[in-house]
Amino acid sequence: MDEKTPLIIKPTSRTSNARLYLAVFSAVLGNFNFGYALVYPSPVIPQLKNSDNPQLRMDTEQIAWFGSIFTLGAAAGGLGAMLLNDLIGRKLSIMVSAVPSTVGYIVMGGAQATWMLHLGRFLTGIAGGMTAASIPVYISEISHPKVRGALGSCPQITAVFGALSLYALGLVVPWQWLAVVGEIPALLMLLLLCFMPNSPRYLIICGKQEQACKALEFLRGPDSDFMTEYNRIELSISSQGRIRWSDLTTPFYYKPILISIVMRFLQQMTGITPILVYLEPIFHKTDVFLEMAPLPQYLDVTEHVIYNPGHFILPLPEPKYDAALVGAIRLLSVVIAASLMDKAGRKALLYTSGFLMFLATLTMNMYSHTTPCPSGNVTGTVLPTDLIAQQGEAAFNTITLIPLISTMVFIFGYALGWGPITWLLMSEILPLGARGVASGLCVGVSWLTAFVLSHVFIHVVETYGLFVPFLFFSVVCVVNIIFTAVCVPETRNRSLEEIENYFRTGRSFTIIDT
Repeated sequence: MDEKTPLIIKPTSRTSNARLYLAVFSAVLGNFNFGYALVYPSPVIPQLKNSDNPQLRMDTEQIAWFGSIFTLGAAAGGLGAMLLNDLIGRKLSIMVSAVPSTVGYIVMGGAQATWMLHLGRFLTGIAGGMTAASIPVYISEISHPKVRGALGSCPQITAVFGALSLYALGLVVPWQWLAVVGEIPALLMLLLLCFMPNSPRYLIICGKQEQACKALEFLRGPDSDFMTEYNRIELSISSQGRIRWSDLTTPFYYKPILISIVMRFLQQMTGITPILVYLEPIFHKTDVFLEMAPLPQYLDVTEHVIYNPGHFILPLPEPKYDAALVGAIRLLSVVIAASLMDKAGRKALLYTSGFLMFLATLTMNMYSHTTPCPSGNVTGTVLPTDLIAQQGEAAFNTITLIPLISTMVFIFGYALGWGPITWLLMSEILPLGARGVASGLCVGVSWLTAFVLSHVFIHVVETYGLFVPFLFFSVVCVVNIIFTAVCVPETRNRSLEEIENYFRTGRSFTIIDT
């Protein structure tokens, strides 16, 4: 090359994800709070059943309402988000959810009667429904295709981490202080989101092109080719126009909306919500025991092991420890799902998830149908541990581990696919013009279903035993697998505009420039 020839360096387009990750983290703190609030009854119910305050002591019906009223509030919050998502935007909708969440925790933390506990649960449910309808949409609209799958899993991951935090704190913290701790993530979310941009797509719909351009520059970095993405988004939105009720009769709108609604319905019909809400009571129903040698009649009674006529039993760790272990498994599985989301694809994970849940629920059904379970907390007379050693080593019956292992497999399977992917697909396939309203409708249907299941579950278990609901859940898992094969599209590595084109044409993701 001639020394006089100037060296021309072409500018490179480099996308920076640091600010995008910060915006996602700020938003999903709402999901952390959602997961924490959802499973709040699990360690609290055993404490309230034996409360010294008669105004707080709960019977079966009150427990059913305490466990299920959260989902009724979530349905109301989801339906409210139908209006707020398009009225004030996705980001502000998430921020507004901090209000009922904080008030609900304050009411529960200072509760002096069961109605205050129910009111607090309902308010935190409203917040959960609002975040469930708004956060996935916000994340999908600010993300680019290369990371949207992984970031789309973040709501589920943080919700699981919130649940695990509740289980862990429940081991050492009284139930009133669990409510106080629950206020922290909501307030932190509110603070951080003040510095984050709104969805660029929402801003363009509102005619705020300049703000949308700045939002994209903030999220992608000043050195990125954000203007090309901005022009494609603007072209896609301008080609849609304003949605009318008559448009809902076209496949472009009704197909993705129906797929999203049915997926959220089937997600809840697997029984995930009642299983999580009543996790400790379920383990109380299926206690794991170490059975020991026959008890000599001359032994004295103290407070160390449970005694039944003819033999004595040493309980393994309490159900609250089993619940915490299940929470840890759930967190591990959603992390695995996030790493595979953009590699294995959505449908492959949904198949695997459905199959694992089917095996787990069928096993639980068979175990609870053939093995007698205690009707309540196992109580009895106890013996000194120093005399246990005199009787020889414990004979451990491994079959009693089946409920714990089955629940772990179920939670692992759910968190691998049907947990995070239904949230992600809802935010991906819903058409932009109807995304705010449709996401709220999906969440409303989802949590109304969860309310019915959660309220009925405890009564069915008390009347018929665990095997009846778990048989129903196993049938639903088969339906989920069939629905995935027939109706769910593969959206891996597709932009939101390409996915919209798939439903518009009914055959192709490819966008042909004209």
